[in-house]
Amino acid sequence: MRALVWHGKEDIRCDRVSDPEIEDPRDAIIKVTSCAICGSDLHLFHNFVPAMMPGDIMGHETMGEVVETGSGMNGKLKKGDRVVIPFTITCGECEQCQRGNFSVCERSNRKKELAEKAFGRTTAGLFGYSHLTGGYPGGQAEYLRVPFADSTHIKVPDGMSDEQALFLSDILPTGWQAAVQCEIEPTDTVVVWGCGPVGQMAIRSAVLLGAAQVVAIDYLSERLSMAEAGGAIPINFKEESVIDRLDELTRGKGPEKCIDAVGMESHVSMSHPDSLMDRAKQMMLMENDRPHVLREMIYVCRPGGIISIPGVYSGLVDKVPMGMAMNKGLTFRMGQTHVKRWTDDLLRRIEEGELDPSFVITHTVGLEDGPEMYKVFRDKQDSCIKVVLKP
Repeated sequence: MRALVWHGKEDIRCDRVSDPEIEDPRDAIIKVTSCAICGSDLHLFHNFVPAMMPGDIMGHETMGEVVETGSGMNGKLKKGDRVVIPFTITCGECEQCQRGNFSVCERSNRKKELAEKAFGRTTAGLFGYSHLTGGYPGGQAEYLRVPFADSTHIKVPDGMSDEQALFLSDILPTGWQAAVQCEIEPTDTVVVWGCGPVGQMAIRSAVLLGAAQVVAIDYLSERLSMAEAGGAIPINFKEESVIDRLDELTRGKGPEKCIDAVGMESHVSMSHPDSLMDRAKQMMLMENDRPHVLREMIYVCRPGGIISIPGVYSGLVDKVPMGMAMNKGLTFRMGQTHVKRWTDDLLRRIEEGELDPSFVITHTVGLEDGPEMYKVFRDKQDSCIKVVLKP
C-alpha cells in the first residue's frame, strides 16, 4: 500500500509499504477513505517530538470502511461499517477508560517502559505519533490496522459525509474539551491563542457553550477571518498589543478563561525577546518548547481564572511564571483529548445541524501530494488552514 512515511526532519515521503494484517482478535483493518494533516504532525515534521524512527507511518486523523476484523469483535464491528478512528487507542476496560480518561488508557501503549522514562507514567497509545506513544503506524495511508478496535472506533451514521465526520478523530473533540475544561459561564470572556484547526474548533465550542465574548489571537488574516465568522473578536498580535486590547475588552480585569491552542511552537515576532531567547535555548538544547503563549496567558488571565491547554508540549520549558500563577489562584487543565468522552454529544450536534466541522477544510488532495502539502501547511501558503488527504 501507499503511505506517508517519516524519514527524518522535514522529510516525509509517499512510499510503498507492507499492508497491515490482523495481529490480535480485537484488531480491525480499515480501508482509509479520508485522513488529514494535523498541526501536531508538524511537531514530528520538525523533529521536536523524540522517538520517531525512519519508516514510521504518519497520521492520526483517519476514517474509512472496515474490510477485516479479528475474532474478538463480538458484533461491535463488521465488514462494511464506516468508522472514524480516534487518535487515542483505548482498551475500554482499564480503570482510566472506565473513568472516561481515555487518553491515559493503561493498556494501549505497547511501549510503556520507554514512555515512563520520558513522562513518569505512560499515556495511551496514539496512532502515528512516535514510539513514546506505542510506535503504532498512522493513518495517512491506504489501510490502517486498528488495535482494540471494538473500543477504538466511532460509527458514522448513514448520510453523513466524510468531511463532516472526519474531525471527530481529533480536532473537534480537542477544541470541545479545551472549552469544556474552562467551565464557561454566561459572563465569561474566553480567549483562544492560535486560530489553526484546533483553535477554530475551540472558538465555536466556546460560543456554543455560552461565553459572553470569545476572543481569537493570531497573525494570519485568513485564520482571523475564519475565527470572526465563527463569532470571535479577532486580535492580530503583529498589528496591536494583545495586553492592551484584552484590557479594553475586559475593563482592565483580564479574561476569566484562556485557551492555548498553539503549544510547543508558539510564534511571536522574531524581534521579540521571548522569541529570540526561546529559539536560542532550543538550538542549545536548554529547553524543548517555546512557551511564549503560556507566559502571556498567565500574565493576562484574571485572578481565579482557568487556563486550558490543548496545545501539545513535549518536554521542558523555561521562565514560566509559576509564582504569578500561584498567587493569582489560576487553575490549569491540560492533556491529550479523551476523544470518546465527547463524541456521542458531538455526533448528535453534527446530525442535528448545530455544528458542521467541514468549514475548516481549505485543501483536499490525493495521498501522493501529502509530502508537498506538509510544506504548504507549515508555511501557511495558499491560505492553507486544514488539509484533507484522499487515498
